[in-house]
Amino acid sequence: MDINYELYKIFYITVKAGSMSNAAKELFTSQSAVSQSIKLLENKLGGQLFHRRAQGVSLTTEGEILFQYVEQSYELLQAAERKFLELRNLDAGQLRIAVSTTACSNFLMQYLETFSLAYPNIEIYIKDQSTHSTIKQLESGEVDIGIINLNGSRDSLTVIGKIEIQDCFVVGERFKEICDKPIFLKELVVNYPIILMQKGLNTRKYIDNFFTSYGLKVIPKVELSTMELLIEFAKKGLGISCVIEDFVRSDLDQQQLFIVPIQEIIPKRFLSIAIKKDLPLSSAAQKFIELFQSCTV
Repeated sequence: MDINYELYKIFYITVKAGSMSNAAKELFTSQSAVSQSIKLLENKLGGQLFHRRAQGVSLTTEGEILFQYVEQSYELLQAAERKFLELRNLDAGQLRIAVSTTACSNFLMQYLETFSLAYPNIEIYIKDQSTHSTIKQLESGEVDIGIINLNGSRDSLTVIGKIEIQDCFVVGERFKEICDKPIFLKELVVNYPIILMQKGLNTRKYIDNFFTSYGLKVIPKVELSTMELLIEFAKKGLGISCVIEDFVRSDLDQQQLFIVPIQEIIPKRFLSIAIKKDLPLSSAAQKFIELFQSCTV
């Protein structure tokens, strides 16, 4: 049975208002228009909904049964509209991001802090995981935004921004003397203990390829799972760590770490900020992307 939702709305408001004249005032229309709509609904349903009296209207038995269902439906729709507006106005909702611990603590955190202050009612979920896992969850729609090491392009994803990364070698006070003048990469890896990320991680693959481009096969003294550990090991004088320069900026400024100048140039690389192609984003995700693209934190 194809009945216009507007007819049910007029029926609902008429019941609540107690008369067609009161319903007409609430609907900003005429009493005759309300009466015609009720008659049309009755004709489509094939039965009388109201007893008409001089002082107003009252429901028939059939009308009472219909109203029980219409009331639930109408109020659910009203609640749905309110929730939709809350989401659009960022008074509710959630933001789901997948990122490595390193990128989160050293890049993402500043944007999250700004976003959280601006939209305190948005729930933020952060997943700390590998690029491979993040891509899978982007494609399945489990996360809104992923910060990943993306080599080339991927048909299922759209890259909305990139983070420039410069790798470098750093040392603590113990090996500070090698920072006085540029050193050849071969001399560095042959004569000093090298500390790298563990095998299988994108950062390790990148630096291994860099060594290979100069004919070097490096066996590190220590392999670690996080950038934070690389930084701490270098500070403690346990070797020369290969880290991301921006992530140790404060340590360099405080002279807790020192960059080792090497003759060869480590090419810059990029982290990609990606979303699933053709998947509508939530209002919260859209606003976060706008923050990243336009806000200097």
